[in-house]
Amino acid sequence: MAQKSNMYWKQLCTGLHSLVKSLQCSWKHLLAARKRRTPVGVESNTYFKQQEGTVTLQYPHERIPVPEHGRYKLHNEIEDCIVCDKCAKICPVNCIEIESIRSPTLIGKTTDGTPKRIYPARFDIDMAKCCFCGLCTTVCPTECLTMTSEYDFSVFDFSQHTISFSQMTAEDIALRKKAWKAHLEAKEAQKAREDPKA
Repeated sequence: MAQKSNMYWKQLCTGLHSLVKSLQCSWKHLLAARKRRTPVGVESNTYFKQQEGTVTLQYPHERIPVPEHGRYKLHNEIEDCIVCDKCAKICPVNCIEIESIRSPTLIGKTTDGTPKRIYPARFDIDMAKCCFCGLCTTVCPTECLTMTSEYDFSVFDFSQHTISFSQMTAEDIALRKKAWKAHLEAKEAQKAREDPKA
């Protein structure tokens, strides 16, 4: 009986000791939580030196600085796009959809001097599908497709993740298609006149 009583007091002392230790640890963290850490990016020299204080940010009023050159939201300068379709072909998740209309004449030049001969009837990027690999930006010959520093583009409506960069109206598209069809027909007629056997 004395042995059971002895064991009881020993266990009670062990329990109280562990309770005091855990409360000490809790109080230490509670007192340290009065301080706040300065939000710094991982490239900062002080990133790992800040050992105390809360790390919670008052988002969106406070933001962690992010590196400028990162893989974030895609953007296309449609004025510089030659609609070459390389970005859509290399995309591993098929998040870029392009519809092009050829032009019989030169329609302009990009900022780097590349001639433009194709209209972008549709240039849509579905950011919900994007895996942020950056392949599309590396193959772009005019460097019009880039990744911006915007990393937070959450929306309530899922369809808003599809960004349309084309500025052509339905009337413009119909007009350009009609002009290209007329050009092809004229070309075929001229070919038939030059080679009547064909």
